[in-house]
Amino acid sequence: MSNSRMRPAYQDFRGKVGRTFASSQPWWPPRPAARAGAPNVVIMIVDDMGYADLGCFGSEIPTPHLDTLAASGLRYTNFHSSPLCSPTRAELLTGCHSHTVGMGFVANADPGFPGYTGELPRNQPNMAEAFRDAGYSTMAIGKWHLCRDADLHEAADKHSWPLQRGFEQFYGFLEALTNFHHPHRLYRGNDVIDIDRYPDGYYLTDDLTEQAIRMLRATKTADPDKPFFMYFAHGAVHAPLHAKAADIEHHRDRYAAGWDALRMQRFARQQAMGIVAPGTVLPPRNSESMEDVRAWQELSQMEQHLFARYMETYAAMVENLDQNVGRLRDCLRALDQEENTIFLFFSDNGGSREGMDRGTTSYFGGWNPTRSHTIADDLLAADHARIDEIGGPTTWPHYPRGWAMVSNTPFRLYKMTAHAGGHRVPCILTWPAGVEARGELRKQYVHVTDVLPTLAELVGLELPDSRDGQPAVPRIGSSFAKSLLEADAPTTHRETLIEVVGHRAFYRDGWEICTFHNARSGYRDSEWQLYHVDSDPTQVHNLATQYPNKLRELALAWEQAAQRLQVLPLYDGMGINRITRPPEYERFARPLTILPGTPTLERFRSAELIHHRNFRFTVMLGEPGLREQDDGVLVAHGGQEGGYLLYLEAGQLVFAQNVDSRMRHLSCAAPFGARCIELAVTAAANRSWHVQLVAGGQTLARDDGFRQFVGFLPFEGIDVGIDRRSPVSWSLYQRHGPFPFAGSIESVRYEPSALCADAPQLQLPELRRLALQYE
Repeated sequence: MSNSRMRPAYQDFRGKVGRTFASSQPWWPPRPAARAGAPNVVIMIVDDMGYADLGCFGSEIPTPHLDTLAASGLRYTNFHSSPLCSPTRAELLTGCHSHTVGMGFVANADPGFPGYTGELPRNQPNMAEAFRDAGYSTMAIGKWHLCRDADLHEAADKHSWPLQRGFEQFYGFLEALTNFHHPHRLYRGNDVIDIDRYPDGYYLTDDLTEQAIRMLRATKTADPDKPFFMYFAHGAVHAPLHAKAADIEHHRDRYAAGWDALRMQRFARQQAMGIVAPGTVLPPRNSESMEDVRAWQELSQMEQHLFARYMETYAAMVENLDQNVGRLRDCLRALDQEENTIFLFFSDNGGSREGMDRGTTSYFGGWNPTRSHTIADDLLAADHARIDEIGGPTTWPHYPRGWAMVSNTPFRLYKMTAHAGGHRVPCILTWPAGVEARGELRKQYVHVTDVLPTLAELVGLELPDSRDGQPAVPRIGSSFAKSLLEADAPTTHRETLIEVVGHRAFYRDGWEICTFHNARSGYRDSEWQLYHVDSDPTQVHNLATQYPNKLRELALAWEQAAQRLQVLPLYDGMGINRITRPPEYERFARPLTILPGTPTLERFRSAELIHHRNFRFTVMLGEPGLREQDDGVLVAHGGQEGGYLLYLEAGQLVFAQNVDSRMRHLSCAAPFGARCIELAVTAAANRSWHVQLVAGGQTLARDDGFRQFVGFLPFEGIDVGIDRRSPVSWSLYQRHGPFPFAGSIESVRYEPSALCADAPQLQLPELRRLALQYE
């Protein structure tokens, strides 16, 4: 090799006359290395689990592994999250208030305000980066939900994805939720996992645990001395309430007594355990507008039977999660890592009221807030007729909010509200090598923003105050490390601002104000409630009239903090924050060609081609055109949660739509010989679709009775030539599986048109006018 081709550094070395390798002083660049014996850290965060859902917090659900974890460590009985998932995750990882790091709402909106960008800001360092820079292996498993939905596809800006935020390994999903039997989109690292059909018996919680164990074994085998930080964010127990049939059977008839009786039983156990202080009052059933719970005895026999099944399924999810906690701890024990691992377990918010008054077998359909009062008896009967399917792959269930009330015992209200039921959650912390206390309770007020500074103190992390040369937002969390050793250590977290979809609260030194907000009602007349939560944790005694000065003090503190923390402008529930999008999103509604063999087009990217607009897609077939033997799926968009597909079977061309698991079909004789098959959709009034099947310029069939998809639906993206993972049509899937097309497809072209007359985007001027009135 000539010197001209050598690297400059090597040329310099060769040019040093008289120096040999043996006599030279070697030099290596410094690398981060954790101090010897540094503890491992596992943070396990579960989704939508209420305060009372674990045996060690008063539940009847068997959770022996988590109960054992609590018995070997500490239960924090006054631990607070945000009332919503993405904000809690942002607060955990950054130690900052969620609004100051752009996560004032879930990461499915981007209305253009600093507190609501729906992604982690580039200047904000986080927990994973701090551990990585301290020489730890860093792993993330499960739900992420910290990047914009417009950035979920393969070509997206990934700066807010796990691997770009300090994690060296990731396995999970980036969205708010997914199907537990047929996940719509899993990622390993930055890559989408390519799978057409999951194996029989697949279940997401089991899979996530398998992947976590795989990461632990690989890491500790390769370098036994290197500590690890694992962030394990379960999809459970968020909707859809999916569980394995055998687990559901364990809970058969356990909930026939109803939510009033079960709530009283949980409260009694909490009192006996000391989880709630003596003299704590169990509030009456929630009665707030659109959040009220009916007495169990007032329900019809059909409702009681159906509603009990929903809770049986939820309990099965909790029990399965507990079993998987046991599997992970078994792995730590086998690797001789259990003693020196800090294991923190908590929920991201309280139990969810998204199933409304009567629950649903179709989660996205159940979001309609009028459903609880206007649902027809035939819809309830339809859910009841499917009772044996609840929890399985053909349903997307959620329980009625009466069970969320039980989940949050003894506190009021639920996830997405500012009362304690929304954010006071179970928390377990254990570190056998570092904390001698076993099975004790800790009653200090602790907030999720306190976790990062606490771990920094315990492990010896240096927390940076900038990222990529840009100053970061100051952290607001405070370490509660002293309480690990001293049961009576003082509370270090003095005050907290809460805001979620207009619900507001402010905590300071044992006092709290909060409001319950009705959407589209404005704010000037919102009535602050005042509670001394140190003595009245269940917020039963409103002291607003007795202590008007304290009320004014805390109300002013909320206003000042809201200005400082980027909370404003407030979201009033009109949907304006979801509708307002950056101009760059407009490109997602341009015509698009998809070639056969293309991986599933991502969910949000696919939806922008069809939502609130006319559209058509054209299937171009290869020579010699459509043949009699060419059965299979041409186009599929969605899954059992809802969707549509176009397929050939037994000489018929069929368009099928799944809405709330109810199928509607439009079919005609297959146009054999045709090379171009077109589906034309007109988005009409009342959110209906007028559909035409066209070949050779001729309309083959038409029907005006289909439904538009809105919101998150369809939740799976577009497939060409196959229906991957969760099928749109279960009966077709039972006959043929993913049903790949037997012929030749050259391309499928989607051509979106202008927005339809009732598209919400066209209502923005009026919504802004109303919002300004409220301001």
